[in-house]
Amino acid sequence: MPADIQRLEQDQLSCWRIRHGDAELLVSEQGAQVLSYRRGDAPPIIWLSEEAAMRSGQSVRGGVPVCWPWFGDLARNPQSVQQLYQGEAAPAHGLVRAIDWTMEDPVVDADGVTLRLTCPQAAAGLPQWPQHAGLQLEIRLDQALHLDLTSENRGERPLALSQALHTYFAISDIHQVSVTGLAGRRYIETLEGWQQRQQQGDLRFTAETDRVYLDLEPTLTLVDPGWNRRLVLTSRGSASAVLWNPWIAKAQRLSSFADDAWQRMLCIETANVLDDLIVLEPGARHTLGLTLESQPLR
Repeated sequence: MPADIQRLEQDQLSCWRIRHGDAELLVSEQGAQVLSYRRGDAPPIIWLSEEAAMRSGQSVRGGVPVCWPWFGDLARNPQSVQQLYQGEAAPAHGLVRAIDWTMEDPVVDADGVTLRLTCPQAAAGLPQWPQHAGLQLEIRLDQALHLDLTSENRGERPLALSQALHTYFAISDIHQVSVTGLAGRRYIETLEGWQQRQQQGDLRFTAETDRVYLDLEPTLTLVDPGWNRRLVLTSRGSASAVLWNPWIAKAQRLSSFADDAWQRMLCIETANVLDDLIVLEPGARHTLGLTLESQPLR
């Protein structure tokens, strides 16, 4: 089955649009960020804010930002991750979201298309982070969407990383959806003093949510009866995930985010965070991966 790959400009950002079969994917050169993903006439699978700004040097709200070499607030990361950064004001979610990556020639075969994007600045040494690391995102589009972020320690001392594929999912209504695969797992409730708790049953949403789940099995499922579908998320190289929805009050404070957009999105972020961090010895590699499959509920 042939693939159609086009280079295009979205305001200030250079992007690639990939069509294969009934699937369409939009990927930004900046940050190697998947911006949107959908199949056929069905609602989008990946959410992109209606107010997203396509600006150079500014991360786009929505899609799948790559958070690396730390996730979230650097001060909330393990000390081994914090000490590698030598600057003062550390940007949230790391150093690679707002810089350009390089894409190799796409590989098209009978079943799908594969894109490989590398981050040259990671190998050369990012600002205030004088480590040397190979960093590649492989994106495979076939009957599903596969993302694999591979880090390689090219330095001479151990390299500690936290990271995430910060995926924004499009949903019919936050009040209707649920997430299975979390029952019995411990999580950190960041909104109440970072207390450790245990999940009881499936996760449903009735208020602002910002939780770090740990000790996870590879598969989570986002169940969306409003759109008659389940999104099956299968992770690789990860035992942690962050689930986030800003709800009403915080949505009004966010940039590039409509006041009512909290009803239409949910972040399930495949991650290596807290005690699921990665420590690479010199020459070692690690891949953080995610496969997304859309299935009908009935």
